Amino acid sequence: MFVGGFDIDSFVMLAALLLITGVTVTKFSSRLGMPSLILFILVGMIIGSDGLGIIYFDDAEQAQLVGIVALVIILFEGGSQTKWSVIRPVIWPSLSLATFGVLITSFIVGIAAKFVVDLTWLESLLLGAIVGSTDAAAVFASLKERNIKTKISATMEAESGTNDPMAVFLTLIFIELILIDQPNYWLLFGSFFWQMGIGLIIGLVLGKVASESINRINLDSSGLYPIFALSFALLTYSIASLSHASGFLAVYVAALIIGNSELTYRHSIFRFNEGFAWMAQILMFIILGLLAFPEQILAPEVIGNGLLLSAVLILAARPAAAFLSLMGMKYNVKEKIFLSWAGLRGAVPIVLATFAIVAEVENGAMIFNVVFFIVLTSALIQGSTISYLANKLKLSGPKKETPTHSLELISIGKANAEIIEFQTDEKTSIVGEKLQDIDFPESALVSAIVRDDQLITPYGETEIQKEDFLYILVSRKQKNKLRRMLKA
Repeated sequence: MFVGGFDIDSFVMLAALLLITGVTVTKFSSRLGMPSLILFILVGMIIGSDGLGIIYFDDAEQAQLVGIVALVIILFEGGSQTKWSVIRPVIWPSLSLATFGVLITSFIVGIAAKFVVDLTWLESLLLGAIVGSTDAAAVFASLKERNIKTKISATMEAESGTNDPMAVFLTLIFIELILIDQPNYWLLFGSFFWQMGIGLIIGLVLGKVASESINRINLDSSGLYPIFALSFALLTYSIASLSHASGFLAVYVAALIIGNSELTYRHSIFRFNEGFAWMAQILMFIILGLLAFPEQILAPEVIGNGLLLSAVLILAARPAAAFLSLMGMKYNVKEKIFLSWAGLRGAVPIVLATFAIVAEVENGAMIFNVVFFIVLTSALIQGSTISYLANKLKLSGPKKETPTHSLELISIGKANAEIIEFQTDEKTSIVGEKLQDIDFPESALVSAIVRDDQLITPYGETEIQKEDFLYILVSRKQKNKLRRMLKA
């Protein structure tokens, strides 16, 4: 809330200024080689009560709510942009990192915390569990700005998208062990498999339902399709959470299903999700920055403890987790070193740290402050050196190129038709053929061809070449037949 009272007009102006600042900050972060989340958090800390004093905010429960909703949006956007063909070869290594890796990291940091911070054994292990997982928001944002080889970037994405269940499970277990005198260990142990298994099933089912619903519904405006898709992400999380399963895992799996399906207004949905995910990320990290009090975060005791535990996490726990959980898998030493260094911490550990405060764990505030400092250290040191290390280890991939052309379509939902985009390659059967000789399905019409960023008006004698972008108007009934023909 505002210091000195709440004013709606001032609130609207502040929200606008924060979003403008957040967007501007992303430009500076890429130039400085610094993850944008660091600057977002700093904005929150600066305008907070220990900074300029514009906003006083200390409600961990509200911050937790904002963080969870934002993470759902970010996971949905990241998962929907991920190609299954890229993720499939690394799914088992990623799951190993997301389970055994988190477990190893949590216990090494937890043991170190016992000797570094004035906490009980259970509280120390709770701190380790909170920082045990990598963060999807931090990883997705970092990979968008860097050219890392596909195998490594896919492993990082899949790990960060699936490791939340283990971190949440361990966090809740230790909170329960701290607060309950005689916990049911078998019930606690079984809850992990329930969270993983049911979360996976719910994600698969609702991902399929969402894809079918998006394609079958006939909306009057194309702007409604992205909202319709996003509503399924929120629905997936809520159904999974109400079933005591992993909502984050369910959302990521559903997003993978949706993103790899043939969708109506695919580009509109993806562009909306990308922008909305950025807004959620800006809001989340600023709110988390507001929740942190610099006077407490930068206290000598917190700095000392945070630096020591950060060193343990970065130099010992994460490397041990990466090398042990990837043992026997097709990753060389350089790749394991990079995956060890690139295990960024971000919003998830901070959100999990609020669980300890909300549950009124005795040293919850101390745990939150140390975790917050560890996240800042991880994002600042590791996040700003990812590109440098990738280049040194020769793990940088080719520069990512985005086509400079674009095609904006008005809604033609009432006409029961749409324009699909298809890029040809050396395997496409129609390459080298003239349009007049191609047996397109009935009602299909090639409306435009983009070649080398130049628009070509198609006619009968036009020959299809490799790397052409074809824009084809087709009825929805013939769409699948057209795609099968193009991919034959």
